Amino acid sequence: MLGRSKYICVYLIFFMETKEIHEKEVEVFKQRTRKSREIFESNKLLVPYGVHSNYRLIDPYPLFVKRAQGSKIWDVDGNSYLDFNMGFGALVTGHAHPVLVEEMSKALAEGTLYGFETEEAFKLAKLITERFGLDMVRFSTTGLEATMHAIRIARAFTSREKILKFEGCYHGSHDSVLVSVKPTLDKAGDQKLPNQVPASKGVPESVVSNTLVAPFNDLQSTENILRKNSGKVAAVILEPIPMNMGFVLPEHGFLEGLRKLCDEEGCVLIFDEVKTSGKFYRGAAGKFNVKPDLMVLGKAIAGGHPLSVIGGKREIMENIVPGKLAHAGTFNSNPLSVKAGLITLSKILTQEAYSYLEKLGDELGKGYSDILNDSRIPAVVNWMGLSGAVSFGIRSVKNWRDFLNTNVGAWWTYYISMLNRGVIPCGTGPDEQWTISVQHGKEELQQHLETLKEVVGNLKKTKLTMEIVEAI
Repeated sequence: MLGRSKYICVYLIFFMETKEIHEKEVEVFKQRTRKSREIFESNKLLVPYGVHSNYRLIDPYPLFVKRAQGSKIWDVDGNSYLDFNMGFGALVTGHAHPVLVEEMSKALAEGTLYGFETEEAFKLAKLITERFGLDMVRFSTTGLEATMHAIRIARAFTSREKILKFEGCYHGSHDSVLVSVKPTLDKAGDQKLPNQVPASKGVPESVVSNTLVAPFNDLQSTENILRKNSGKVAAVILEPIPMNMGFVLPEHGFLEGLRKLCDEEGCVLIFDEVKTSGKFYRGAAGKFNVKPDLMVLGKAIAGGHPLSVIGGKREIMENIVPGKLAHAGTFNSNPLSVKAGLITLSKILTQEAYSYLEKLGDELGKGYSDILNDSRIPAVVNWMGLSGAVSFGIRSVKNWRDFLNTNVGAWWTYYISMLNRGVIPCGTGPDEQWTISVQHGKEELQQHLETLKEVVGNLKKTKLTMEIVEAI
């Protein structure tokens, strides 16, 4: 075992060398993507930050995309990439799935917006309630809208104001949940009783004070916070698998414990399954066999078209009536999104398809783990179903505080190195994960893993990685 001072020295030298590799890869990226850079520079004059979602910006600039098909995407410079981002998990169908293309072309010819309800919306509601074990549903457009409405519904049902969320979890960019999304360690406070840290300017303090924060995978701390605020908490909202700090699996008994706590405290348990509703056939609730009171679905359920769902127990959902509890939207239940949802869930993302995707997911996850272990580069790989993530410089990720120890520099070197070799390995950021679509196959997985081997070989220039592992 190395002494701590020697360990720090070795660690720093290794990542200094990694920095040199990163700079070289950035130069390669710039040479390959000159048109993206030109468009980005022009775009910044009209669009704040040069992008329409803050999370799309990467250093030195984002890719600008021309088209996509199947498992591939092409940028404006003509470079092709094997895509494992898949619209941040929204495209489990893959790009331009032929069944969707054919059906949606017909739907376009029949009108894009009616302002009335349709029979197909009833068919989709029936399909979703049966598949996900829900009594009633309401359709919205985005995940943000759905989590916002779910919280409002819970507050109305319980006549309470406070909610509890988990540190590091993201539930959209509305005020109630823009708290402790990515807090820095100096602001986060006690790990057992995290501070309520606003994630943006413009969020009123009165809103922040009503959003309690607990550490994920720590049932005892969560219970302590709930008991301290007994009778005041309307809802506990969480991602059953947090996917904005890598890919964090719930420890055995955690979700079951939350279910029990919410029953005891009279809180509404909300599963934000905007991502996980498309990761498993019956969502995370079905995968872990824990039933929430309300569930929010989105992203992959409509094959890349904007559709979200708020669903849950009849006794809660029946409160959504005019003059009592508001829920409205011009684009709610629009015929295009409804058609896309019906086709996606009934014809593409079938139970058989998910069985196939889980096998591919295991193959990719184990491949990552084996390659990194063989190379003795310190990293953790978590995966389940069709998604997973890698974090460098650490050995486990159970919550946000663990994730804060990720070596972000090493991750970006990995990411841009993969891009330069024609693979988008996951979403844009060390807090994101990969998504395997039904249009990926073993050949695409093999290409991904072979590219990873090349990138890891580039990172592992010395024997220092072995010493780092021993020091850990």
